[in-house]
Amino acid sequence: MPVPPHARGYASFGGSAGRTSAESTPDWTYPPTAPEGSPNIVVVLVDDMGYSDIGPYGSEIETPTLDRLAAEGVRLSNYHTTPLCSPSRAALLTGINSHRAGFGFVANADPGYPGLRLELADDVLTLPEILRGNGYATYAVGKWHLVRDATMNPSAHRDSWPTQRGFDRYYGSLEGLNSFYYPNQLVSDSSVVDVEEYPEGYYLTDDLTDKALSYIKDLRAHDADKPFFLYFAHVAMHGPLQAKAEDQAKYRGRYAEGWDELRRRRFAEQLAQGLFPPGTEQKPRNTEPGYEAAEWDSLSADEQRRYAKYMEVYAGMVDSIDQSLGRIVDLLEDLGELDNTIIVFTSDNGGTAEGGPEGTRSYFAEFAHVDDPDWVGDVPHDEDLIGTAKLGVHYPRGWGQASNTPFRFYKGQTFAGGVRVPLVVSWPKGLPRTDTDSGVRHEYAYVTDLAPTLLELAGLDRPSVRNGLPAKDFDGVSAAELLRDAAAPTRHTEQYSEMTGHRGFYRDGWKLLSLHDSDADIDAPNWQLFDVRADPTELHDLSAQYPDKAAELAAAWDESAWANTVFPLLTRADLFRRRPEEARFAAPVRLLPDTPTLERYRSQRLIAYRDFTITADLTGAQGFQLGDEGVLVAHGDPLGGYVLYIEDGDVVLGVNSYGRYASVGVPLPVGTREITVRATVEPRLRWDFTLQVDDTPLAELTDQVQLVGMAPWTGISVGVDARGPVSWDLRERRGPFRYSGGLRAITYTPGPIQVPQRTIEAVEREAEYAAE
Repeated sequence: MPVPPHARGYASFGGSAGRTSAESTPDWTYPPTAPEGSPNIVVVLVDDMGYSDIGPYGSEIETPTLDRLAAEGVRLSNYHTTPLCSPSRAALLTGINSHRAGFGFVANADPGYPGLRLELADDVLTLPEILRGNGYATYAVGKWHLVRDATMNPSAHRDSWPTQRGFDRYYGSLEGLNSFYYPNQLVSDSSVVDVEEYPEGYYLTDDLTDKALSYIKDLRAHDADKPFFLYFAHVAMHGPLQAKAEDQAKYRGRYAEGWDELRRRRFAEQLAQGLFPPGTEQKPRNTEPGYEAAEWDSLSADEQRRYAKYMEVYAGMVDSIDQSLGRIVDLLEDLGELDNTIIVFTSDNGGTAEGGPEGTRSYFAEFAHVDDPDWVGDVPHDEDLIGTAKLGVHYPRGWGQASNTPFRFYKGQTFAGGVRVPLVVSWPKGLPRTDTDSGVRHEYAYVTDLAPTLLELAGLDRPSVRNGLPAKDFDGVSAAELLRDAAAPTRHTEQYSEMTGHRGFYRDGWKLLSLHDSDADIDAPNWQLFDVRADPTELHDLSAQYPDKAAELAAAWDESAWANTVFPLLTRADLFRRRPEEARFAAPVRLLPDTPTLERYRSQRLIAYRDFTITADLTGAQGFQLGDEGVLVAHGDPLGGYVLYIEDGDVVLGVNSYGRYASVGVPLPVGTREITVRATVEPRLRWDFTLQVDDTPLAELTDQVQLVGMAPWTGISVGVDARGPVSWDLRERRGPFRYSGGLRAITYTPGPIQVPQRTIEAVEREAEYAAE
């Protein structure tokens, strides 16, 4: 009997339906399945690691796993990425140029232009979406940084979160960085992990690796054949630099000779490995103002000793990344799947100059210096704490230059030091090495090439539609032929770059570059021209010798900039404009006990550059009683914050100024119903604090450094000091120290923003670097 026309629910049914099963034929629909034999794909992306930091690119750091993968696979000596992290991640995961994907900058701004949308648009397909549509399981762990900081909170939309962009599972940090001992916020799938206290011995890289392994094991326990895509985006090597004691110990004393000697040795090893042609030069040091690295022998013995300690920590972190990858490789071997797994290892940009010329006690404080060079008394500091959980340090930029051996400049600039990074690809089954193949490829490749390359290697198609919209085409091209054949030419023959006014354009071996001076007209580039086939380290400016070529490439940059929504070019003040709706983040808020820890950006908007009042409401039958104790409110962690608590009958206010702690306490009268903290903005980015009990001011804590930029790092907790401790001593004595008395609520009342005129430039600089 035919289905009657009004039975609409059967329109797409492939079987037949009668009134009973005897008159019907069943049919089933199935999700897509990958072609038989499809390879697993593992992409390991490291943060802020330069060209020379791993063994296959000249490093002395122990990276046996990467050494093995490079020996069996392919190294690209001429691979480029964008100068900063969010743009590189967007380009890698979409195959689309960063501005055109909406990420012309990091996801810590919102100026209101297409190239700076700072969230993935609805017509932008991601690699995990494509792979999942082809039958892959898709997993991501680690740093995401493709979500605007204003949309990291639980009330915001999640359109650009990992599980909404093609990943079945996600575990990590939506932020651009994190503490390795006390992450401010971790997300599992699309929910914040409710952590009060991290276990003893916790280290973020190990946690991420454990989760990645568990995803793979879980898949194989349920499906022996389904291929998977694992995107492992390390938080390392981004500051703050923190390494486990045992990893630091391996490198004790190994950097006493300094960064000049390290660069010499690494470059010699790179030449021996065939990464550069004979005759390639290396500039002794960056000497441009603001980028310069001191001659090591010009430093005092104390400076050399302290600076060497930073590099020991950094090396220990690189070592831990290799250990992490080793655990993944071991699991794949145990499963018998290593031969049919494509493993890609690379970095999002070059090594950084964010630690300044001397290194910094606090990664966050370094970006908020004013005209007083001793604003936070940042250096020197206790060498024994460098690399530990108690400080959030970053190395002096001389080590950043060594990281980028043999290139000039750093992360953030379009010169090779910012954008030329390692790329190792291993796939024993699909990319076998012959005895005559060195495994080194010298042709140009770009980060947008990774997605089309992986799809071609896996034999998979890319859809043309996403959510009913025509999907943006790839800007990258497949480098699969280049990986297979050392003699194959590159298909990627030209590429623009731009970051905060720094510009670049590559075409057929020529490279046009401009280093933007922040005090100059942002649309007046000072172009330099290089023949990077003969001069890969970009030392010899040929613009005067070949003015027509320079003009040709400058015009091509303009054309490409318009095509990729690079314009308008923005000054700092314009770049960091926020949408008006964000003003609501600074409205008064009443927080109840057991409210989950407030998200970092939301919390910081309540106090940044402003007076504010915190009121603890103890109203109950009798108010405060002897024996009531614990934390009333805490905001921050060892990297900076403040805490209000009651202990032994005293109420105590403690302020952690980027690692330096001060406190004031007074006896608390029985029956107290309200405790108030008032913070008042003072010159030179200071706060004066007043501690008030009921209506009576009882104590002051003055001349405290304001916490600005991205500090405090951990958000506000009520009735407990959750996650990282503001006061190290209090945590060691009392743990998170939950409040035992009657606490009705904590109320924040922010005042208007107050930025003294003389600090405006410093505030802009702080915002620029903190966003990186």
